[in-house]
Amino acid sequence: MKTRLIRPELDGLPSYLPSPIPLDGNGAPQTNGSVRLALNELPFGPLPGVVDAISSAAGDAHRYPDMAALALRKALADRHGLSPDHIVTGFGSVYLLELLLKTVCAPGQEVVFSWRSYEAYPVAAVGGSLRPVRVPCTEGFGQDLRAMAEAVTPDTRVVLICNPNNPTSTAVTRAELTKFIDSVPDSVLIVLDEAYGEFVTDLDVPDGLVEYGDRRNVVVLRTMSKAWGLAGLRVGWLAATPEVAGAMRKLLAPFATSTIAEAAALVALRQEQEVRRRVDRITSERARMFPALKAFAPRTPESQANFFWLPMPDPAGFAAHCADRGVLIRDFPEAARVTVGSPAENNRFLEAVATADSLLLVG
Repeated sequence: MKTRLIRPELDGLPSYLPSPIPLDGNGAPQTNGSVRLALNELPFGPLPGVVDAISSAAGDAHRYPDMAALALRKALADRHGLSPDHIVTGFGSVYLLELLLKTVCAPGQEVVFSWRSYEAYPVAAVGGSLRPVRVPCTEGFGQDLRAMAEAVTPDTRVVLICNPNNPTSTAVTRAELTKFIDSVPDSVLIVLDEAYGEFVTDLDVPDGLVEYGDRRNVVVLRTMSKAWGLAGLRVGWLAATPEVAGAMRKLLAPFATSTIAEAAALVALRQEQEVRRRVDRITSERARMFPALKAFAPRTPESQANFFWLPMPDPAGFAAHCADRGVLIRDFPEAARVTVGSPAENNRFLEAVATADSLLLVG
């Protein structure tokens, strides 16, 4: 009998879904003229100055970066009215979530989150030898905070709230979230994953840093991959109490923010007006698309992110239909997810919708 080389609890853990973007033999994306509406990227290219910053920083590629990423931490802290000791940066927000769980959880403790929510949550939990507790979303694909509060037990260490929620696009309101935070014991850490927070237009949806940044048991997770257009450089950050942030930095992988990523992020942070303009273009397109998508897929919720969630009986068939027409989207077992792109890209998607079999869309 062979000795087992992997942990048995990984057997039942699904892998992170592969990208629907086809690759060539060298691993380079090959869209062949198709539009990429699968990964919630912005379609506008890097922000002004970012490419020059990358090129300049590449001259120091033979040197290690600043392990503390102090310049970036200070820039983020100044922007949000914090001190740098509240900030941790690293190669993507998923990595920082994994690091946070290692910092605050003991093996066997529970992590509570909605399902469906971000597919990396159960992976991060099981990877940290924790027990994932999935709480079903509401019929409208929102996060059921009442049920999540009821799911908290003495073994619960962390609750994850993705706001807006990926992949369902819905958001929880200030009143709902405040009531939830007030009801949870102070010993439970509440992580507000706000990767898509810049796209929120509903004034009842709170900014976690503004509303709850003074709460000792609240951590706010952010990324520069979406609205800030740095997906290829993997720049994530979080804000926590100095106690939590300092403990995380003890476990931080060495040089977890590269010189190139930090240089690009610092330039991007100086382009807030341009970021706002780009986000406004996306939310305007989102509003234009919603009535058509609601008419085809009646259970489609109103989106507060840069994508739509389209519940239907055959998401894979619909994704294949779109791919045949030059539009790459993401399919999940119960729904398709489509990114809001440029007007031209969105028109191509809507044309694919208009030619789809109605059986694919009615769910």
